[in-house]
Amino acid sequence: MTVLRSFRSFDLAARLLMINQFGINLGFYMLMPYLAGYLAGPLGLAAWAVGLVLGVRNFSQQGMFLIGGTLADRLGYKPLIVAGCLLRTGGFALLVFATSLPGVLIASAATGFAGALFNPAVRAYLAADTGERRVEAFAVFNIFYQAGILAGPLVGLALMFLDFRVTAAAAAAVFAVLTVAQLSALPARREQKITEQTSVLQDWRTVAANRRFLLFSLTMIGSYVLSFQVYLALPLQAEYLTGAQSQVLVSALFVVSGVVAVAGQLRITGWFRARWGTGRSLAVGMGISAAAFLPLLLVPGPGRFGVPAAVVALLISTALLAVGTAAVFPFEMDTVVSLADGKLVATHYGFYNTIVGIGILAGNLATGAIVGAARAAGADWAVWAGLGLIGALAAWALYRLDRPQPAQIARDGVPVGIDRQGSEPAGPIRR
Repeated sequence: MTVLRSFRSFDLAARLLMINQFGINLGFYMLMPYLAGYLAGPLGLAAWAVGLVLGVRNFSQQGMFLIGGTLADRLGYKPLIVAGCLLRTGGFALLVFATSLPGVLIASAATGFAGALFNPAVRAYLAADTGERRVEAFAVFNIFYQAGILAGPLVGLALMFLDFRVTAAAAAAVFAVLTVAQLSALPARREQKITEQTSVLQDWRTVAANRRFLLFSLTMIGSYVLSFQVYLALPLQAEYLTGAQSQVLVSALFVVSGVVAVAGQLRITGWFRARWGTGRSLAVGMGISAAAFLPLLLVPGPGRFGVPAAVVALLISTALLAVGTAAVFPFEMDTVVSLADGKLVATHYGFYNTIVGIGILAGNLATGAIVGAARAAGADWAVWAGLGLIGALAAWALYRLDRPQPAQIARDGVPVGIDRQGSEPAGPIRR
């Protein structure tokens, strides 16, 4: 009931954006986990072609976030949200009929670019609409976000018993409903109008000149590299431990991660905010994410204590990583707005997502290579030690960024750190 009360306390626009995000993740995760199997199976594409399709989808989203954010600041948040949902409707609908590599590539590029259009706009709109309550708003937003990730694969799995094309059509229908809902019910809002004298390159230079924002973005790569391991290193560990039965354990990992976020997000955010405020909460949350790999460092495989103990260590690590991620997310989103000083917010979000997207790509390549090499050398612990070190360094960097800088004094004489609201922690989230 706490989540429901908090949800109802926001205005119509914020509630629509939260429901919209649930629908976005529901439709996306209904389809995407099963796309590779469909491409390699019924369509009979070669492995390189499957990799190309997935790579194009990822690049068309991660590589285009800055474009989407810039367009949102110039054209308004609502048009980009509607356009993104409409484009993803078309992309998924095309997958119903596409049987050749060119057709599948076009569909994948469309679905990816759609995400680049609506993601920065949604976050900028929510931040502008909720004002001083944006930390709480992003906490509730993350509950809907994670609920969509939980429900999507389950709905998609049920539909896959019929046919992949049925799943694709259902996902397209979800985004069609979202398009109509946002078009008809979401109020138009553009927080800042761009004057004709300001060029796109000038906007980008403004963002690139924001040194503290860039340092924060680079530091947060560590957070994203760690949180992404629920899709990479942790499932690989599950396969290593249980072999052919790994799907059950992998499913359990996602359930644990999702339940922690859905059930605990508001309590975690309220507890952190009441004690530490924005900047210190980021550092502590990042520290929890780093510590999440300690159980796997202690029990890196079945050799020492057996398979059951290794499975328990894996589940504990997953739960701790989910707690750390839930602790970080609302304050992370709030900090981007604070460091942007309320100007070109969507462009800042787009730039931020582009930076962390590049970091995730590099981090995943490195992690995948290290997992293979460590197992070949009989040093499984090295993977988890390396990830923990990345998290510890990121936590230290966030702590340093939150410390007031002598040369950076606000006009009212308050030192400026990550927590732009001042040095005192904010009050607890209203329930």
